[in-house]
Amino acid sequence: MVVESDAELREILGMTRVAVVGCSSTPGKDAHEIPKYLLDHGYEVIPVNPTADEIFGRTAYDSLSEVEETVEIVDVFRPSEEVAGIVEEALDRDDVRVVWTQLGIADDEAAERATDAGKRVVQDRCIRVEHQRLVA
Repeated sequence: MVVESDAELREILGMTRVAVVGCSSTPGKDAHEIPKYLLDHGYEVIPVNPTADEIFGRTAYDSLSEVEETVEIVDVFRPSEEVAGIVEEALDRDDVRVVWTQLGIADDEAAERATDAGKRVVQDRCIRVEHQRLVA
């Protein structure tokens, strides 16, 4: 089931280990500024970007599958057509509890597969906007 309620969003935003797929090393880009906001607000951000060695002084992994740390939320900054593959990687991990796609990013079939596998899904919402609205 895709998460819609503020209560569920607030609960999800209480999780602190976020793998950011498509995290950017370029200041000014949303895929850089939003993960930086999360870092500044106490989240542990794990960058996933195959073209970077490190972002925010942290190792950047080539894919979600390669992340060695525990992940609670997968925050997706990739085009909608890439979501299905990212969800498959998330489903291969026991630790991922939530797949979150940023504004303008959605794949209903992939979301259904994730929810069928017991993951929570937030689609087409900005994690920073929701954090500012519900938590900050």
